[in-house]
Amino acid sequence: LFPDLSIAENIYLGHMPRDSFGGIDHAAILSGARKVIALVGLDVPVETRLGTLRTSEQQLVEIARALSLDARVLIMDEPTAALSQREVERLFSVVGELRRRGVAMMFVGHRMDEIFRIADRIAVLRDGRLIDVRKKDELTRAAAIAMMVGREISDLYPDRSHQPGEIVLETKALSRADVFSGIDLTLRAGEVLGLGGLVGSGRTEIARVLFGIDRPDSGEILVDGKQVSFASAREAMDARIAYVSEDRMGQSLVMDFSILDNAVLPVLDKAAPSGLYSTRRATDLVADWLKRMKLRFAGYDQPVNQLSGGNQQKVALAKWLRTEPRVLILDEPTQGIDVGTKAEVHTMIAELARQGMAIILISSEMPELIGMCDRIVVLREGHKTAEFERKDATQEKVLEAATKSGEPTAMAAVEETAAQDDQQKPGPFNALKRRELGLLAAMLAVVIPVAFINPRIFSAANITAVSMDASLLVIAALAQMLVLITRNIDLSIASVIGLSAYLAASMVQSYPGLDILVGLSTACAVGLAAGLLNGLVVTKGNIPAIVVTLASMSIFRGFDSLWAAGDQVSADEVTQSWLDMTNQRILGVPLIVLIAIFVVVAGYVILYRTAFGRELFAAGSNPEGARLIGIPVDRRILAAFALAGLLGGLCGALWASRYATIDARVALGFELTVIAAAVVGGVAIRGGAGTLLGVVFGSLALLVIKNGLTLVRVDPLWLQGVYGLVILVAIGIDSLIVRRTQQSGRRRP
Repeated sequence: LFPDLSIAENIYLGHMPRDSFGGIDHAAILSGARKVIALVGLDVPVETRLGTLRTSEQQLVEIARALSLDARVLIMDEPTAALSQREVERLFSVVGELRRRGVAMMFVGHRMDEIFRIADRIAVLRDGRLIDVRKKDELTRAAAIAMMVGREISDLYPDRSHQPGEIVLETKALSRADVFSGIDLTLRAGEVLGLGGLVGSGRTEIARVLFGIDRPDSGEILVDGKQVSFASAREAMDARIAYVSEDRMGQSLVMDFSILDNAVLPVLDKAAPSGLYSTRRATDLVADWLKRMKLRFAGYDQPVNQLSGGNQQKVALAKWLRTEPRVLILDEPTQGIDVGTKAEVHTMIAELARQGMAIILISSEMPELIGMCDRIVVLREGHKTAEFERKDATQEKVLEAATKSGEPTAMAAVEETAAQDDQQKPGPFNALKRRELGLLAAMLAVVIPVAFINPRIFSAANITAVSMDASLLVIAALAQMLVLITRNIDLSIASVIGLSAYLAASMVQSYPGLDILVGLSTACAVGLAAGLLNGLVVTKGNIPAIVVTLASMSIFRGFDSLWAAGDQVSADEVTQSWLDMTNQRILGVPLIVLIAIFVVVAGYVILYRTAFGRELFAAGSNPEGARLIGIPVDRRILAAFALAGLLGGLCGALWASRYATIDARVALGFELTVIAAAVVGGVAIRGGAGTLLGVVFGSLALLVIKNGLTLVRVDPLWLQGVYGLVILVAIGIDSLIVRRTQQSGRRRP
């Protein structure tokens, strides 16, 4: 899935309906998306950005995407892992409907209840081998489990008879706005305390507060009877609290790191006592715990992304157990792992509790909660609704406390209200939150005080000059945007502009009879060649774009200097028609401005009205996900660099016409301004996000700042410093937006 794209685009990306002109048929996409998300029971506007949804809702979107393909064969890999019980029921009703339509389905999962409920035949695999395939009626659960683990398991939940000790951790009226409130918990040494409830009930959010990731708004946390306040996870670790997140790949592990590097992360200071990291010392620190986990691996240097889900979870557990915690918080520790590994994890939890460790277990599996926990606290919509001793807990009681069966829950009402709120048309106050209007406000904040000092800012000559300069910057910033949205960067854009400008002017000087034709074609050809070179090295050489374009920036600038050999092409050495190409006016508007408007409109059509453009965003938002649905990511990145080079060449030709006198120093240092315009306009360095309107406003904002500083006679040497500061502020705002979006997604009930 692609968090920066809408729900509708996620559903149809890779097979988007086309209109009669070959563009995206948005009406068909929206209509079709509404139908398929209704099938899976998701009540959210399809225009909503996917990244704002909860994990469980994103899972439903992924299933809706599969349904949109009208597939004859549907493979679902752990589709219920992040779903609430109600969402599971809805999914199973969809599966039943698909079965009636004749769709063949493969359901991959580890939850025995679900497998035996939904399957007609059951295939059991172990260690990459198919053990057996039987009809459901011919196979008992005990036999299935025995085949999965290779031995009989008499009881998945080990006996635990020891008595808990003193209170280790306690909360009093713990609250966090819009997430949970008034939570009272006690946790004793040697006790396993379960947190039950539906997805979104606040269980994970409480764990994050206890571990210092988030801060509570009110209430108390006590460790050994003393009140504490954790400002960070490090402070919680110092208090000997450990947290194994439910998001194994996103938060518990660094997937590209090795087993050893992941396992040693929390105790990295011990592996580098004098500041120098020692692999031998790191191995000594974690090897024992990795062995206890009975990990199946090729070596400690094996990347964790090559391990199975169960072995990845063992690495995550070993990593935190090496910190020797007194309190261990386990969030869905057996989610997505096989029955054999699950039994091993249960045994390990029981043994740790017997040794005196206090454990909080968050699980969506009722049998696991009841079988493993001494006490179970049930949450509903951020409130504690019940608490059961192990001997009193039943699935019916826990579910009743989590949500009353047969009645619309308050959670459903909240979801419905949230959906209705999302569907409301944005009003004027919501519009003020848009980055573009923020940039407009910033421009006004510069223009108004400058106008009092120097009214010439509103003169026709000044407005014309700024608009012509802005046209060049907008074209260059659009080129940078094309590369940035694919999760790359082009530091050579200014060198491409300079090289194409000088070569274009030289060709006009040599062939005056073909001035405009030869100048434009030369500049565009040079730019296209430079872009293709960058793109090929990045994609075929698998070298980071920042390295490639940093090198090509110097190469192109050096070639420009060698070609120029210290000479310049002045205004009297080129034709008048070449100079008039940008200065000529149509209906009072300079031609260069009209060219920039045409380029922006063409960019809008390509980026937002064609499948190619949406695939560029997808390639940056989630490269691996894009490859999985058949998008040729490398070809899209190559195309982005090629188009960026072409626009850089066009910008060079217009630059040569606009400023007349051209030498090897053209656009020197201009790359900072170009990157600033794109980033300030909202194009994310992380890729996948950005708007053309934002790029236009970002370009205008920078030039208004420059123009304002010039008119009030501020030393121009300050300008680059101002641009750098503006970039930092823009990136800070972008990071804040991302964090607030993630927090909003977690807070949704």
